[in-house]
Amino acid sequence: MGVKVVPWWSEHKTSPEFPTEKFKSLKKEADNTHPEIVPTVVSWTETSDTISRRFQFQPDGELFVKVLNDSRPVIHKVSESFVNTFFPSGYPYSVNEGYLRYTQFRALQHFSSAALSVLSTQSLLFAAGLRPTPAQATAVSWILKDGMQHVGKLICSSLGARMDSEPKRWRILADVLYDMGTGLEVLSPLCPQLFLEMAGLGNFAKGMATVAARATRLPIYSSFAKEGNLSDLYAKGEAISTVFNMFGLGAGIQLVSTVCSSMQGKIIVGSFLSAIHVYSTYEEMRSAPINTLNPQRTAMIIEDFLKTGKVSSPADLRYREDLLFPGRLIKEAGNVKVGRNLHKVMKPSRLKQLKEIFPHEKFVLNFGKTSIDMVLEQTASGEDALRGWLVAAYASRVANQEVDMIEEAYEKMNTVMPTLLFELRAKGWHTDRFLDGTGCRFGF
Repeated sequence: MGVKVVPWWSEHKTSPEFPTEKFKSLKKEADNTHPEIVPTVVSWTETSDTISRRFQFQPDGELFVKVLNDSRPVIHKVSESFVNTFFPSGYPYSVNEGYLRYTQFRALQHFSSAALSVLSTQSLLFAAGLRPTPAQATAVSWILKDGMQHVGKLICSSLGARMDSEPKRWRILADVLYDMGTGLEVLSPLCPQLFLEMAGLGNFAKGMATVAARATRLPIYSSFAKEGNLSDLYAKGEAISTVFNMFGLGAGIQLVSTVCSSMQGKIIVGSFLSAIHVYSTYEEMRSAPINTLNPQRTAMIIEDFLKTGKVSSPADLRYREDLLFPGRLIKEAGNVKVGRNLHKVMKPSRLKQLKEIFPHEKFVLNFGKTSIDMVLEQTASGEDALRGWLVAAYASRVANQEVDMIEEAYEKMNTVMPTLLFELRAKGWHTDRFLDGTGCRFGF
């Protein structure tokens, strides 16, 4: 069975109501007609008390903005331009708490660092037997950072996991190393016969500082990226660094021409700039609300949760972190240690006993006289570390930590764990990973 399709005009080609000539005329007109698609332009005007702007989407999708009327005072225009250049889009709502304080001390840190570099470079050249002008010292500061610096970078690169766990501590250590290297360069004219040794050690320390500072930059910026705007934060941070580095170089040139023209002046001013440099970095790090779990932050979270029943946010804990000695034990959180090798923590018989109590857990605990060692499996996450920490904290509250007490602590942990996890994620903590920094984990 077939279906025959007949064009509609074939039915009327002999009809007097529809003559063939008329059809041909209509068909010719239709063939010569090419309708053009006119692109739609969308535009609107936004008006406030002081400024009126016209927004228009071009046919290619690009947004065009034109200021129609702007009655703002000049100071307001300048301040808005400053914010747009040096702060992320949508500031202050697009960043987490503490970003402004972090930025202020970051600017001061870069200013003092750049000024200090001019002093150290001039001292190196004097120690090498040259007598440069301040402008020459600034120009060659970009050349004298090679050599032993590469060795320092290679050595420090092997410590990346520790930097993930404690980025604040390593960021402070980076500036301490940098100032030590700079100090050796400043003092090099006192013993020109040891120029190569002092310059080499100085560049070695500065090479390690460079790697540590760059490696810790990403987790610090990530702690402020409230809306996933990490690239914007990085770009604006680099803008601030560039501007204040230039100011610092200018100040350094002025200093070596005046008060730092003598060795005594260099030592006094260099020490002062170094103190400002390290202090600024310390305050920077205190203001950063790191939201990843490491041993110190996990212990403080467990301590607060057991005391108050509430979970502290990253911003709550930032000023309580010990940035210089983060390995301290917290009694209220069970005096838990993380990072020791399994064979150093417990005997095989004890391990078998614990795995029978927690057959599906990715942690084991060994109860010592003064502390509790926790060893994680290779695939353990932040949630697994929290579970083990809670068991240790509950078990440490009783005098006898035998099997029945450990089982009781395990049951308590399972009861409160859903609430703890929910609150942690609501406060912005990342529970998908645990950064202990040692890499000492086990697997069966």
